[in-house]
Amino acid sequence: MLFTCSNPGHKHTHAPAADHGQTVTNGKKHFTVDIHCHVHVPEADAMLKDVQAADQKNLYVDTNEVTAEINRKQHQSILDKLTEPEVRIADMDASGIDVQAISPAPFHYNYSYEAGFARDTAHVVNDRIAEICGQHPDRFVGMCTVPLQDADIAVAELDRCVNDLGMRGVEISTNVNGNDLTRAGLEKFFARVEELGVVIFMHPIGTSFKDRMKDHYFRNTIGHPLESALAVGHLVFDGYLETYPGLKICIAHGGGYVPAYAGRFDHPYHLRDDCRAVISKPPSEYVKKLYFDTVVFTEHQLRYLIETWGADHIVMGTDYPYDMAETDPVGHVDSVRDLSDADKALVMGSNAAALLGIKVPAS
Repeated sequence: MLFTCSNPGHKHTHAPAADHGQTVTNGKKHFTVDIHCHVHVPEADAMLKDVQAADQKNLYVDTNEVTAEINRKQHQSILDKLTEPEVRIADMDASGIDVQAISPAPFHYNYSYEAGFARDTAHVVNDRIAEICGQHPDRFVGMCTVPLQDADIAVAELDRCVNDLGMRGVEISTNVNGNDLTRAGLEKFFARVEELGVVIFMHPIGTSFKDRMKDHYFRNTIGHPLESALAVGHLVFDGYLETYPGLKICIAHGGGYVPAYAGRFDHPYHLRDDCRAVISKPPSEYVKKLYFDTVVFTEHQLRYLIETWGADHIVMGTDYPYDMAETDPVGHVDSVRDLSDADKALVMGSNAAALLGIKVPAS
Protein backbone atom coordinates (compact mmCIF):
# COMPACT_ATOMS: atom_id res chain seq x y z
CA MET A 1 0.00 0.00 0.00
CA LEU A 2 1.31 3.44 -0.91
CA PHE A 3 1.03 5.97 1.90
CA THR A 4 1.40 9.70 1.41
CA CYS A 5 2.01 12.59 3.76
CA SER A 6 -0.40 15.44 3.14
CA ASN A 7 1.47 18.51 1.90
CA PRO A 8 -0.73 21.60 1.61
CA GLY A 9 2.13 23.97 0.92
CA HIS A 10 3.02 22.66 -2.55
CA LYS A 11 0.94 22.61 -5.69
CA HIS A 12 2.24 19.18 -6.75
CA THR A 13 0.74 17.44 -3.73
CA HIS A 14 -1.73 14.66 -4.41
CA ALA A 15 -2.95 14.19 -0.82
CA PRO A 16 -5.48 16.53 0.81
CA ALA A 17 -4.43 19.10 3.35
CA ALA A 18 -4.61 17.95 6.95
CA ASP A 19 -5.40 20.02 9.99
CA HIS A 20 -2.72 19.51 12.60
CA GLY A 21 -4.84 20.27 15.65
CA GLN A 22 -3.26 21.08 18.96
CA THR A 23 -3.28 17.71 20.68
CA VAL A 24 -1.62 18.52 23.98
CA THR A 25 -3.31 21.04 26.24
CA ASN A 26 -1.79 20.92 29.74
CA GLY A 27 -1.90 24.70 29.84
CA LYS A 28 0.25 24.97 26.70
CA LYS A 29 -0.20 28.24 24.84
CA HIS A 30 1.46 27.50 21.52
CA PHE A 31 1.27 25.03 18.65
CA THR A 32 4.50 23.01 18.73
CA VAL A 33 6.57 21.30 16.04
CA ASP A 34 9.72 19.23 16.54
CA ILE A 35 11.85 19.59 13.41
CA HIS A 36 14.67 17.31 14.60
CA CYS A 37 13.64 13.73 15.36
CA HIS A 38 14.61 10.45 13.76
CA VAL A 39 13.10 7.18 12.56
CA HIS A 40 15.08 3.97 12.15
CA VAL A 41 14.02 1.31 9.63
CA PRO A 42 15.46 -2.15 10.41
CA GLU A 43 14.41 -3.45 7.00
CA ALA A 44 16.94 -1.09 5.41
CA ASP A 45 19.64 -2.37 7.76
CA ALA A 46 18.92 -5.92 6.64
CA MET A 47 19.63 -4.92 3.04
CA LEU A 48 23.23 -4.04 3.96
CA LYS A 49 24.21 -7.44 5.31
CA ASP A 50 25.22 -9.04 2.02
CA VAL A 51 26.56 -5.94 0.27
CA GLN A 52 30.16 -4.74 0.34
CA ALA A 53 31.36 -1.18 -0.16
CA ALA A 54 35.06 -0.46 -0.27
CA ASP A 55 35.07 2.09 2.52
CA GLN A 56 31.88 1.20 4.37
CA LYS A 57 33.60 -0.81 7.08
CA ASN A 58 35.68 2.21 8.01
CA LEU A 59 33.01 4.86 7.53
CA TYR A 60 31.90 5.11 11.16
CA VAL A 61 35.03 3.78 12.88
CA ASP A 62 35.76 7.03 14.65
CA THR A 63 35.16 5.91 18.23
CA ASN A 64 36.87 3.76 20.82
CA GLU A 65 35.36 0.48 22.00
CA VAL A 66 33.83 2.00 25.14
CA THR A 67 31.85 4.51 23.05
CA ALA A 68 30.92 1.86 20.51
CA GLU A 69 29.52 -0.42 23.23
CA ILE A 70 27.53 2.44 24.79
CA ASN A 71 26.06 3.21 21.38
CA ARG A 72 25.13 -0.43 20.75
CA LYS A 73 23.33 -0.67 24.09
CA GLN A 74 21.61 2.67 23.54
CA HIS A 75 20.32 1.58 20.13
CA GLN A 76 18.71 -1.51 21.63
CA SER A 77 17.22 0.41 24.55
CA ILE A 78 15.54 3.02 22.32
CA LEU A 79 14.68 0.84 19.34
CA ASP A 80 10.95 0.92 20.08
CA LYS A 81 11.06 4.72 20.17
CA LEU A 82 12.85 4.72 16.81
CA THR A 83 10.45 2.29 15.16
CA GLU A 84 7.03 2.30 16.86
CA PRO A 85 4.76 5.32 16.22
CA GLU A 86 2.57 4.60 19.24
CA VAL A 87 5.55 4.79 21.62
CA ARG A 88 6.70 7.97 19.91
CA ILE A 89 3.28 9.61 20.16
CA ALA A 90 3.11 8.90 23.88
CA ASP A 91 6.49 10.60 24.31
CA MET A 92 5.33 13.53 22.19
CA ASP A 93 2.28 13.95 24.40
CA ALA A 94 4.42 13.84 27.53
CA SER A 95 6.82 16.51 26.22
CA GLY A 96 4.18 18.80 24.70
CA ILE A 97 4.88 18.18 20.99
CA ASP A 98 1.94 18.46 18.60
CA VAL A 99 3.72 17.48 15.36
CA GLN A 100 7.05 15.83 14.58
CA ALA A 101 8.83 16.34 11.27
CA ILE A 102 10.33 12.85 11.17
CA SER A 103 13.57 12.28 9.32
CA PRO A 104 15.66 9.16 8.75
CA ALA A 105 18.27 8.12 11.27
CA PRO A 106 21.47 9.50 9.70
CA PHE A 107 22.89 5.96 9.54
CA HIS A 108 20.50 5.46 6.60
CA TYR A 109 22.37 7.88 4.29
CA ASN A 110 24.44 5.04 2.74
CA TYR A 111 26.39 7.44 0.55
CA SER A 112 29.40 5.10 0.28
CA TYR A 113 27.44 2.35 -1.44
CA GLU A 114 26.76 2.07 -5.17
CA ALA A 115 24.16 4.70 -5.97
CA GLY A 116 21.51 2.34 -7.32
CA PHE A 117 21.71 0.22 -4.20
CA ALA A 118 21.56 3.32 -1.97
CA ARG A 119 18.46 4.37 -3.89
CA ASP A 120 16.89 1.01 -3.06
CA THR A 121 17.62 1.37 0.65
CA ALA A 122 16.31 4.95 0.51
CA HIS A 123 13.07 3.65 -1.02
CA VAL A 124 12.54 1.37 1.96
CA VAL A 125 13.30 4.12 4.48
CA ASN A 126 11.26 6.78 2.73
CA ASP A 127 8.29 4.50 2.18
CA ARG A 128 8.25 3.65 5.90
CA ILE A 129 8.32 7.33 6.86
CA ALA A 130 5.47 8.00 4.43
CA GLU A 131 3.56 5.08 5.96
CA ILE A 132 3.91 6.52 9.47
CA CYS A 133 2.76 9.94 8.25
CA GLY A 134 -0.16 8.41 6.38
CA GLN A 135 -1.30 6.49 9.44
CA HIS A 136 -1.02 9.52 11.75
CA PRO A 137 -1.44 12.60 9.54
CA ASP A 138 -2.29 14.85 12.48
CA ARG A 139 1.00 14.07 14.27
CA PHE A 140 3.70 13.61 11.63
CA VAL A 141 5.12 15.11 8.46
CA GLY A 142 8.00 13.46 6.66
CA MET A 143 11.48 14.22 5.38
CA CYS A 144 13.35 11.83 3.11
CA THR A 145 16.87 10.67 2.37
CA VAL A 146 18.35 10.51 -1.14
CA PRO A 147 21.59 9.00 -2.55
CA LEU A 148 23.75 12.11 -2.93
CA GLN A 149 26.61 10.13 -4.48
CA ASP A 150 24.69 10.45 -7.78
CA ALA A 151 22.87 13.73 -8.39
CA ASP A 152 20.53 12.36 -11.08
CA ILE A 153 19.40 9.45 -8.92
CA ALA A 154 19.10 11.78 -5.93
CA VAL A 155 16.83 14.13 -7.88
CA ALA A 156 14.67 11.24 -9.08
CA GLU A 157 14.18 9.97 -5.52
CA LEU A 158 13.54 13.50 -4.27
CA ASP A 159 10.84 13.95 -6.92
CA ARG A 160 9.24 10.63 -5.96
CA CYS A 161 9.22 11.50 -2.28
CA VAL A 162 7.82 15.00 -2.74
CA ASN A 163 5.39 14.43 -5.60
CA ASP A 164 4.19 10.91 -4.79
CA LEU A 165 4.72 10.58 -1.03
CA GLY A 166 4.08 14.18 0.03
CA MET A 167 7.41 14.65 1.82
CA ARG A 168 8.10 18.15 3.15
CA GLY A 169 11.89 18.08 3.13
CA VAL A 170 15.08 16.13 2.58
CA GLU A 171 17.69 15.28 5.18
CA ILE A 172 21.32 15.41 4.04
CA SER A 173 24.72 15.02 5.63
CA THR A 174 27.46 17.65 5.69
CA ASN A 175 29.60 15.93 3.06
CA VAL A 176 29.40 13.08 0.58
CA ASN A 177 32.11 10.51 1.21
CA GLY A 178 34.48 13.26 2.31
CA ASN A 179 33.61 15.61 -0.56
CA ASP A 180 32.09 18.93 0.46
CA LEU A 181 28.52 19.46 -0.66
CA THR A 182 29.60 22.23 -3.03
CA ARG A 183 32.32 20.02 -4.58
CA ALA A 184 30.24 16.85 -5.03
CA GLY A 185 28.49 17.65 -8.32
CA LEU A 186 25.16 18.42 -6.67
CA GLU A 187 24.11 21.50 -8.61
CA LYS A 188 21.10 19.66 -10.09
CA PHE A 189 20.07 18.54 -6.63
CA PHE A 190 20.19 21.99 -5.06
CA ALA A 191 18.42 23.53 -8.05
CA ARG A 192 15.63 20.96 -7.81
CA VAL A 193 15.22 21.40 -4.05
CA GLU A 194 14.90 25.13 -4.62
CA GLU A 195 12.36 24.59 -7.39
CA LEU A 196 10.24 22.23 -5.28
CA GLY A 197 10.35 24.60 -2.32
CA VAL A 198 11.02 21.89 0.24
CA VAL A 199 13.31 22.11 3.26
CA ILE A 200 16.84 20.80 3.50
CA PHE A 201 17.54 19.50 7.00
CA MET A 202 21.31 19.19 7.34
CA HIS A 203 22.48 16.67 9.92
CA PRO A 204 26.04 15.30 10.19
CA ILE A 205 26.94 11.69 10.83
CA GLY A 206 30.20 11.22 12.66
CA THR A 207 33.20 13.27 11.62
CA SER A 208 35.77 13.28 8.85
CA PHE A 209 38.40 14.14 11.49
CA LYS A 210 38.56 10.66 12.99
CA ASP A 211 42.09 10.38 14.31
CA ARG A 212 41.73 13.08 16.96
CA MET A 213 38.12 12.41 17.95
CA LYS A 214 37.97 8.76 18.95
CA ASP A 215 37.76 9.40 22.68
CA HIS A 216 35.19 11.06 24.95
CA TYR A 217 32.45 10.95 22.32
CA PHE A 218 34.17 13.84 20.53
CA ARG A 219 32.86 12.43 17.22
CA ASN A 220 29.53 13.89 18.27
CA THR A 221 30.18 16.63 20.83
CA ILE A 222 32.90 18.32 18.76
CA GLY A 223 32.68 16.52 15.42
CA HIS A 224 29.05 17.24 14.61
CA PRO A 225 29.13 21.03 15.15
CA LEU A 226 32.48 21.19 13.34
CA GLU A 227 31.13 19.27 10.35
CA SER A 228 28.16 21.62 10.18
CA ALA A 229 30.45 24.65 10.36
CA LEU A 230 32.49 23.38 7.41
CA ALA A 231 29.38 22.61 5.38
CA VAL A 232 27.87 26.03 6.07
CA GLY A 233 31.21 27.67 5.26
CA HIS A 234 31.32 26.04 1.85
CA LEU A 235 27.68 26.84 1.08
CA VAL A 236 28.42 30.48 1.90
CA PHE A 237 31.89 31.05 0.44
CA ASP A 238 31.40 28.82 -2.62
CA GLY A 239 28.39 30.94 -3.50
CA TYR A 240 25.65 28.32 -3.28
CA LEU A 241 23.44 30.45 -1.06
CA GLU A 242 23.82 33.24 -3.63
CA THR A 243 23.27 30.99 -6.65
CA TYR A 244 20.23 29.31 -5.09
CA PRO A 245 18.66 32.11 -3.04
CA GLY A 246 15.37 30.28 -2.58
CA LEU A 247 16.87 27.38 -0.64
CA LYS A 248 15.34 26.76 2.79
CA ILE A 249 18.02 25.08 4.91
CA CYS A 250 17.81 24.16 8.57
CA ILE A 251 21.04 23.17 10.33
CA ALA A 252 20.83 20.70 13.21
CA HIS A 253 22.32 21.23 16.67
CA GLY A 254 21.86 24.98 16.69
CA GLY A 255 23.71 25.35 13.40
CA GLY A 256 27.02 24.03 14.71
CA TYR A 257 29.79 26.50 15.44
CA VAL A 258 29.12 29.14 12.77
CA PRO A 259 26.11 30.95 14.31
CA ALA A 260 28.06 31.59 17.51
CA TYR A 261 31.13 33.03 15.77
CA ALA A 262 30.03 34.44 12.41
CA GLY A 263 32.13 37.56 12.94
CA ARG A 264 35.17 35.48 12.07
CA PHE A 265 33.61 34.93 8.64
CA ASP A 266 32.87 38.62 8.10
CA HIS A 267 36.16 40.15 9.28
CA PRO A 268 38.44 38.78 6.52
CA TYR A 269 35.80 39.28 3.83
CA HIS A 270 36.62 43.00 3.89
CA LEU A 271 40.40 42.39 3.81
CA ARG A 272 41.19 39.38 1.62
CA ASP A 273 40.33 38.48 -1.95
CA ASP A 274 40.32 34.77 -1.14
CA CYS A 275 37.37 35.33 1.19
CA ARG A 276 35.17 37.06 -1.37
CA ALA A 277 36.07 35.31 -4.60
CA VAL A 278 32.53 34.28 -5.56
CA ILE A 279 30.23 36.13 -3.17
CA SER A 280 28.96 39.69 -3.37
CA LYS A 281 27.96 40.32 0.25
CA PRO A 282 29.52 39.72 3.68
CA PRO A 283 29.19 36.07 4.72
CA SER A 284 26.79 36.78 7.57
CA GLU A 285 24.25 38.05 5.03
CA TYR A 286 24.02 34.49 3.72
CA VAL A 287 24.07 32.90 7.16
CA LYS A 288 20.96 34.99 7.89
CA LYS A 289 19.12 32.91 5.28
CA LEU A 290 19.58 29.72 7.31
CA TYR A 291 17.48 28.25 10.09
CA PHE A 292 18.88 26.73 13.27
CA ASP A 293 17.23 24.31 15.66
CA THR A 294 17.08 24.77 19.42
CA VAL A 295 19.18 21.72 20.37
CA VAL A 296 21.86 23.70 22.23
CA PHE A 297 20.83 22.72 25.80
CA THR A 298 21.55 26.01 27.62
CA GLU A 299 19.35 29.07 27.99
CA HIS A 300 22.13 31.55 27.22
CA GLN A 301 23.09 29.82 23.97
CA LEU A 302 19.50 29.66 22.77
CA ARG A 303 18.95 33.28 23.77
CA TYR A 304 22.05 34.27 21.79
CA LEU A 305 20.77 32.46 18.69
CA ILE A 306 17.40 34.17 18.92
CA GLU A 307 18.84 37.62 19.61
CA THR A 308 21.47 37.35 16.87
CA TRP A 309 19.63 35.61 14.03
CA GLY A 310 16.02 36.44 14.88
CA ALA A 311 13.19 34.46 16.42
CA ASP A 312 11.86 33.91 12.90
CA HIS A 313 14.91 31.74 12.02
CA ILE A 314 15.02 29.46 15.05
CA VAL A 315 12.98 26.25 15.07
CA MET A 316 12.33 23.87 17.94
CA GLY A 317 14.02 20.48 17.85
CA THR A 318 14.84 17.59 20.14
CA ASP A 319 17.10 14.98 18.44
CA TYR A 320 14.59 12.41 19.70
CA PRO A 321 15.13 9.71 20.84
CA TYR A 322 18.91 9.66 21.32
CA ASP A 323 20.81 10.47 24.51
CA MET A 324 21.94 13.75 22.95
CA ALA A 325 18.31 14.87 22.81
CA GLU A 326 16.73 17.87 24.49
CA THR A 327 14.11 16.15 26.65
CA ASP A 328 12.12 19.28 27.57
CA PRO A 329 11.94 21.23 24.30
CA VAL A 330 9.02 23.46 25.29
CA GLY A 331 10.55 24.24 28.68
CA HIS A 332 13.86 24.98 26.97
CA VAL A 333 12.25 27.70 24.83
CA ASP A 334 10.18 28.93 27.77
CA SER A 335 13.38 29.37 29.80
CA VAL A 336 14.74 32.11 27.52
CA ARG A 337 14.60 35.36 29.47
CA ASP A 338 12.40 38.17 28.15
CA LEU A 339 11.24 36.20 25.12
CA SER A 340 7.80 37.45 24.13
CA ASP A 341 4.84 35.14 23.65
CA ALA A 342 4.83 36.04 19.96
CA ASP A 343 8.46 34.98 19.58
CA LYS A 344 7.86 31.80 21.59
CA ALA A 345 5.06 30.93 19.18
CA LEU A 346 7.44 31.39 16.25
CA VAL A 347 10.19 29.25 17.71
CA MET A 348 7.97 26.53 19.14
CA GLY A 349 6.00 25.86 16.00
CA SER A 350 5.05 28.65 13.61
CA ASN A 351 8.43 28.85 11.88
CA ALA A 352 8.57 25.12 11.27
CA ALA A 353 4.94 25.09 10.18
CA ALA A 354 5.70 27.74 7.56
CA LEU A 355 8.78 25.86 6.33
CA LEU A 356 7.02 22.51 6.18
CA GLY A 357 3.60 23.56 4.95
CA ILE A 358 1.75 22.63 8.14
CA LYS A 359 -1.56 24.36 8.78
CA VAL A 360 -1.42 25.94 12.24
CA PRO A 361 -4.73 25.60 14.10
CA ALA A 362 -6.54 28.75 15.10
CA SER A 363 -5.92 29.80 18.70
